[in-house]
Amino acid sequence: MEKQKKIMAAAGGGDRLSDLPEPILHHILSKLWDEKQVVRTSILSTRWRFLWMSVPLSLCFTFPDSENQNFTLAYLACINGELYYWKSCEKIKRFRVWRLRYDEIYAKDVDLWIHFAMKVANVEVFTLSIISVNQQKYEFPQFGYKNSSLRELDLQHCQLNPCGSSVNWSNLVSLSIGYVELTDDAMEKVLSGCPNLERLELQKVSGIHRLETKSVKLRELTLEEYYDKNQDIWLEIIAPHIKHLEILGLSSEIRIEQGNVASLVYAIIRLNFDFEDEESNLEKEFRCLKELLQSVAHVENLELGSWCIECLSILELKGWQSPPSSRKLLELNVAGDQLDFPGICSFLQSSLDLETLVIDWFEDAPRDFLSSYTNEDKQTRRFETHNFNGSFPHLKTIKIDNLWGLLSENKFVLPLVKYLLKHAIVLEKFVIGTSFVGSDLFPDHAKMTQEFLSFPRSSPHISVVFSY
Repeated sequence: MEKQKKIMAAAGGGDRLSDLPEPILHHILSKLWDEKQVVRTSILSTRWRFLWMSVPLSLCFTFPDSENQNFTLAYLACINGELYYWKSCEKIKRFRVWRLRYDEIYAKDVDLWIHFAMKVANVEVFTLSIISVNQQKYEFPQFGYKNSSLRELDLQHCQLNPCGSSVNWSNLVSLSIGYVELTDDAMEKVLSGCPNLERLELQKVSGIHRLETKSVKLRELTLEEYYDKNQDIWLEIIAPHIKHLEILGLSSEIRIEQGNVASLVYAIIRLNFDFEDEESNLEKEFRCLKELLQSVAHVENLELGSWCIECLSILELKGWQSPPSSRKLLELNVAGDQLDFPGICSFLQSSLDLETLVIDWFEDAPRDFLSSYTNEDKQTRRFETHNFNGSFPHLKTIKIDNLWGLLSENKFVLPLVKYLLKHAIVLEKFVIGTSFVGSDLFPDHAKMTQEFLSFPRSSPHISVVFSY
């Protein structure tokens, strides 16, 4: 006790922690992982009583997976009660509500959350992800279209119908919209009301037929599983200033002209095609892929998914050749159980400016459609005897990643490595990475390593690296 008195006396009889400058105290409180822990610090001293109110907080409410309406109503009441409590905070930075199984009787509650986020708390990040039940759709309120504090907005299953020119999200930089049917008019109003938007993501969105933005600030565009009820109508994209484009999933109704994405630097195309569909639809999907590849032939960096590689193989077997390109980096995601030599050959020969090639074996998907055109042995023979007398004059780095299992039983690795070593005349680094090597696989990999190193090479400066 006497020792404690001496310490207090040396400190001037005060609380040394509370005597710290307020910015430091705010930083300490911001490191607590739970908002309620922040509030509990109010009991520490008089100085700390109201300190928590000025600390930027994040509120997150996730609905349990339950179809019991009484349970949902009780959780709604709990959220609304907490919002009344938290409204005294000076700054709530993030507010997220997740996985509400929506019913029309909850509309006023959701309106309350949006009002709290945009009019009371002025949050910077707002996420509203609800689950549509029995086709009931939540209509985003008109008052929510005007806000100057939002920087990131994520809306799932929310119907957007802004009236007039009411959208004014002046500081929004990231917008994600999902699981909703839009109109061209609504999409145009939203984009015109976001002058500082940098990233736009549309996930399972339908109804729009023309996506046009001439904003110089919008640099990233992601389209995941776009669809339209009228399958004869395509989505036209006009975004001359975007740098990064991703087209993912079942999105075979997208049309882009090269001039409409003139500034594009990085493109990711991971389409999933329905190979069990009728032949006419397959031809439409093939046509979509060919047009997309033509539209991104000028990009420096391109990534293709495994379904695209399989389609390219089928198209090559039918006599189609990939258009010439100026790409510098190419990443191919291939299925774990086979390699589509025709498609890869075709694509590599259209990529003579290539400097870096990445082949990722990680994706393991069922691949049966290509076998109706050619079997594995024919693929291998076609690849080994492929008439390519040229070379890759700029290819300096090759990486084959996520190989797994016995390499000696993978009939596609050896011919691929031989082909690349033969034609990459300035190759400097060849990295072969395996996802897992156990004690039973190591002897096989060691043996195959020696075989790889014995292959003839066109480049005198190459180093072959094996990564385990």
